[in-house]
Amino acid sequence: MIGFAVGSPADTRNAYSDRVLSPEETFDRVRPLLSRFGVTRIARHTGLDRIGLPVWCAYTPNARSIAVAQGKGLTDPEAKVSAVMEALERAVACEPAVGTMVATARTLRASGRTVELLPCLIAAGQQDIGPDEELAWALGSDLISGREILVPLAAALLDRTLHSRFWMSSDGLASGNVVEEAILHGLLERIERDAHVLWGISGREHRYGCCVAPESLGDAALNGLVERIGAAGLDLRLFEITSDIGIPCFLALLGPPDIATRGGGRFVEVTSGCGAHVFPARAAIRAVTEAAQSRLTFISGARDDVFPETFNRPLPELTRQAFLAEPSRRAIASPQVGGSLEALLRHTVDHLTSAGVQSAIALRLSANALPFSVVKIFVPKLENPDGDRARRFGPRALSKALAS
Repeated sequence: MIGFAVGSPADTRNAYSDRVLSPEETFDRVRPLLSRFGVTRIARHTGLDRIGLPVWCAYTPNARSIAVAQGKGLTDPEAKVSAVMEALERAVACEPAVGTMVATARTLRASGRTVELLPCLIAAGQQDIGPDEELAWALGSDLISGREILVPLAAALLDRTLHSRFWMSSDGLASGNVVEEAILHGLLERIERDAHVLWGISGREHRYGCCVAPESLGDAALNGLVERIGAAGLDLRLFEITSDIGIPCFLALLGPPDIATRGGGRFVEVTSGCGAHVFPARAAIRAVTEAAQSRLTFISGARDDVFPETFNRPLPELTRQAFLAEPSRRAIASPQVGGSLEALLRHTVDHLTSAGVQSAIALRLSANALPFSVVKIFVPKLENPDGDRARRFGPRALSKALAS
């Protein structure tokens, strides 16, 4: 079972990090393993864009998912290790070191086991898993109840060379120096994706009324990013999209200053990024840096999941209208919670529980002997991002749409 015991305190040398080691220490630990996991080179892409925000890429030419992993950060070491860790977690998710048992859901339940069929992740055109179908199950741990829960291994795989009943996605896939670090980041990503879906289907007044001025968060690093973006001649819109979960979430949009008033805009002219964190400023920084990283995705043209037609798509009208939103200067309170990894993880799980989420499953995918951990997080009640699934929306999104 995965618990909350953390072997070492969060790195206090960087006020913006939840990692138990510095970026340099993490890179030194994983560097000898890069070739084993297919990483052939690492490149700094920062200079391809005029913003100057650190963005790095890690290349895995023979990857069974995408071949290019990106990473961003406030510094070059952070961005470099971010790219490398993303490449490693994707490689592990293609061939996880996890034990399985082959059985039917009915048999497992009859033996007293708890199973989660994850119907929300069934791929488009595929049937739900039946109670009498034999398949491989992997043992995860419920972070809320503490129970062991069996999930279909196929739901965690990212090997696109295989046919799967499940939607293959990196959503909820995360890595860290220790397993708790990976769990925290996987949970935050699931909360962020859920919040983004709910924001997108909300009414116009709510959707654009949550635009905030970045300066109102009073954070030096965030203010520095805003200055860089302005100096690069770009416009930023930041939206607080926090859901009923209560963990701060932000959406950032970057585009040309005239994008809201001129016609004929293209999809690639505006990039977006989302971020979630216990502390609002860190959530906003994650959103802004991801939006800047997305610009380099289009500028470099290196990602193998970005197709030529992407560059010809028109800008959606709802995106254009977002730049007409007037930012408000309202205070956003930061919670009174300790900055240790254990405190942040407990705070996050407690908020999920308070919002009525009954299950948050962590499935460890990496071997114990590795100097890093990879997990897949499943939170069945939360909404999932766009994807080729049989069910586009879940109950939370449908309720939000009706209310709007």
